[in-house]
Amino acid sequence: MRFNSLEQWLDWQTTLHPKEIELGLERVASVWRRLKPAGLQSLVVTIAGTNGKGSSVAILESIYRQGGYRVGAYTSPHLMRYNERIRIDGREVSDEALCLAFEQVDQARGETALTYFEFATLAALKIFAEQTLDLVILEVGLGGRLDAVNIIDADLALITTVDLDHTDWLGNSREEIGLEKAGIMRPKQPVVVGENETPQSVLGYAKQIGAELYLAGRDFNASQSDDRLQWQRSGREPLTLPQARLTGQGQLHNTSAVVMVSSLLQSRLPLDQDQLSEGLRQVSLQGRTQLIEGQPSLLLDVAHNAQAVASLRRYLDRLDWPAEVYALFGLLKDKDTEAIVECLHSAISGWYLVDLPGARGQSAEQLARVVRQRGEKVPVHCYSDFSSAYESIQGTAKGEDLIVIFGSFLVVGDALDVIDPKTE
Repeated sequence: MRFNSLEQWLDWQTTLHPKEIELGLERVASVWRRLKPAGLQSLVVTIAGTNGKGSSVAILESIYRQGGYRVGAYTSPHLMRYNERIRIDGREVSDEALCLAFEQVDQARGETALTYFEFATLAALKIFAEQTLDLVILEVGLGGRLDAVNIIDADLALITTVDLDHTDWLGNSREEIGLEKAGIMRPKQPVVVGENETPQSVLGYAKQIGAELYLAGRDFNASQSDDRLQWQRSGREPLTLPQARLTGQGQLHNTSAVVMVSSLLQSRLPLDQDQLSEGLRQVSLQGRTQLIEGQPSLLLDVAHNAQAVASLRRYLDRLDWPAEVYALFGLLKDKDTEAIVECLHSAISGWYLVDLPGARGQSAEQLARVVRQRGEKVPVHCYSDFSSAYESIQGTAKGEDLIVIFGSFLVVGDALDVIDPKTE
């Protein structure tokens, strides 16, 4: 074996390809054919979207596990441990399983250079292929059409939302980005779209290839009343279900779309209403509008684009926090910093900004320039690492205040490492 520890494998993978991101399927598909010529034998659901992918994976995973099915789930990025990316029956795979899969990928690739994400995707698929699984859920990393996950032909595709993000790779409009995400569709296979305002590019591509399109607001609807979800598929009896145990406005749309997925899969993976309800009650996911009460209280959210931060702002407005609200914030360079700051600035009493590492990382000083352009006399502090920023903000905030920790997965992951909340 090339390396003996997971850390060694991961460090090496960051150096293997000259680019952090290289979209395209030819290289990774050729390695997959050598690695597992028979492919996956499980039913596959692939999930793409600007926001809501991770939540949708968690909801889908939870309801099918409640139904007694064996489920594999692949997500990215991780918050605290790399192993979070690959789960079987809700359990993270071990370091040993990952190292073995990496060795098999390394042997199969020959001289082919793979990115960090492509290595992870192939390892996940190899691990899933060697298990007897009823369902494999794959989360797209970036876009859809050219993402490594798309080497697998999905039995059903779910597109959660389409908005501006990763514009350097995906395009500068919802129409362009929608077309990239539509690339996960397959002819004559169902695709669920979870938002009401679907880009024409998505509709057109589905028609072009003959995919079976199911749209929120047209083919299924949901409304919320207290903690109950009223859901209905067109032409069918309505269902009354519990809300998924996740916070944030977008979770209604995510839950509704996942219930539609389960309806379409009913003939192949049957669920009764009790199993569906219990799966919604049991779902959990860290770092998505995760409120941790304390002195001060913390709100963790991986919101890192304008659409997600707008949802975070609506949640803050509903909370109507009675004391000061501070922000601890870090962001990658390819995000719309101006739009994010514009959305939150009027709710924030002080900004604590942190450098992010790597070629895509943005410095705290770069963030500070955008915040200060607002022209308001709100304190702005810059730090080289999360621990320093967190120590400083804890020294400022009073017991009744709220600290919002958001932006990159790296920032929220660091927060979870520091505070280790005892939450499910």
